[in-house]
Amino acid sequence: MVLETTQLSEAKSRLLEKYRNGRLDPSQVDSQITQSRQPSETAPLDCAQEQIWLQAQRVPHIPLFNESVTIHYRGPLDVAALVGSLNEILRRHQAWRTSFSVHEGRPIQVVHRTLKISLPVLDLQNLPEGKREAEALRIATEDARQKIDLTQIPLFRTRLVRLGKEEHRLFLTVHQIILDGISVYNVLLRELSALYKAFLTGCSSPIPELRTQYADFAQWHRGWLTGEVLEHQVEYWRKQLAGHTSILKWPNDFPRPTFQTFRGAIHPFTFPASLSKELGILSRAEGVTLFVTLLAAFTALLHSYTRQKDIVVGTVAPAGRKRPEVQGLLGYFLNPVAIRTKVSGDPSFGDLLRQTQGICAGALSNDDVPFQYLVEKLQPSHDPSRNPFFQVAISQEPPMPPLDPAWDLTPMDIQTGGARWDLYLVLDDRRNGILGRAQYNPDLFKLATIRRMLEHYQALLQSVAANPEQRMSELARFIEPCSRSC
Repeated sequence: MVLETTQLSEAKSRLLEKYRNGRLDPSQVDSQITQSRQPSETAPLDCAQEQIWLQAQRVPHIPLFNESVTIHYRGPLDVAALVGSLNEILRRHQAWRTSFSVHEGRPIQVVHRTLKISLPVLDLQNLPEGKREAEALRIATEDARQKIDLTQIPLFRTRLVRLGKEEHRLFLTVHQIILDGISVYNVLLRELSALYKAFLTGCSSPIPELRTQYADFAQWHRGWLTGEVLEHQVEYWRKQLAGHTSILKWPNDFPRPTFQTFRGAIHPFTFPASLSKELGILSRAEGVTLFVTLLAAFTALLHSYTRQKDIVVGTVAPAGRKRPEVQGLLGYFLNPVAIRTKVSGDPSFGDLLRQTQGICAGALSNDDVPFQYLVEKLQPSHDPSRNPFFQVAISQEPPMPPLDPAWDLTPMDIQTGGARWDLYLVLDDRRNGILGRAQYNPDLFKLATIRRMLEHYQALLQSVAANPEQRMSELARFIEPCSRSC
């Protein structure tokens, strides 16, 4: 058995977690982004944005990158203060008043000087109380399934619904090209709460002006990610992914279509708070992050399903968020990365945890290379029915910021109809448990299969939390035999 058993120091583990959650301090980075463009100038797309833009052109018939966010508010709502807060956010953040055009064959960002929205209230109090939530979701789903035109602002839709006198939902459908998890949790929700509180009492904005905008970052990042910086990271991935075949022998319910269909469905689920607490204790004892524990358990699950010893799982790294200047910006800073784990021999789950931590640290240190650029450089076997390198992915949302308890947020409540990968687990650790979303392709899987897989995943997590020294062969007992493969 050959396993990397890299044990990160406690300080490095904390730094890794801060990076994932977009909470780096300025002192931890060695240089600054300079604001060299005029506010009225166009700007190039950042590398991460360009990947989204290109794929959106290739799949024009599916709202593949429509992201749904639901903001909950309990209590009497002052709609004028809420609208004023949203419009102040639009004034502050150029990324959310940006459209995209093509100049000399290349996509560019066009920042518009102003953008203001209104927010009509859809009042559902006339419906029986038991039917209001379903009707709100039906209307929000209609919005979420409509394609967003990248050439016109805004690149989002809003729908404010009143479910009760003191219960409101603000449904947002946002194109992913201007949004990531840190944008939602650490920027949008935090700023909206602070501005609403101020405007409600007639005060001015308490939030300092932004010194850097997303277009400034994009221009800087394009110039930085060249030459030795780029080639060094490409070489890391060349070694890390050498000899890998991208086929995961995952059991499908239906024959795989010849080409990726990108159709998607979402199944919400929760893991209990007791399990979240136990996983937190295990993670701290092993010197790893909670995400590493969740990823290692998912890898063990895939190994048990497929009996493969070379497993690649995707995740989305906040590659662009290393800069302190961009911590408070709305925008898209993510890059898909491949986490390759070799489960040779019969390692314990603790061994797998330590290997996964080391692999994640290496991946996040080399996550600036745009995924599509890496595909072009490494040229894996072309299969139009599969995503290159990996078909399943997992990620963890940033932690909720401290807020007035009137505010809450849930991601991916709405069925947008698209999915980038065969299966994508999104996990959100909350006080009352782990809130999860399983996005899957219904052309490959039945809902019953996804539910059964999540039951297996939860059982495996509970078992390793109680005893992390179990071997992979022992963990396989949670998985029912599967006779079909991809």
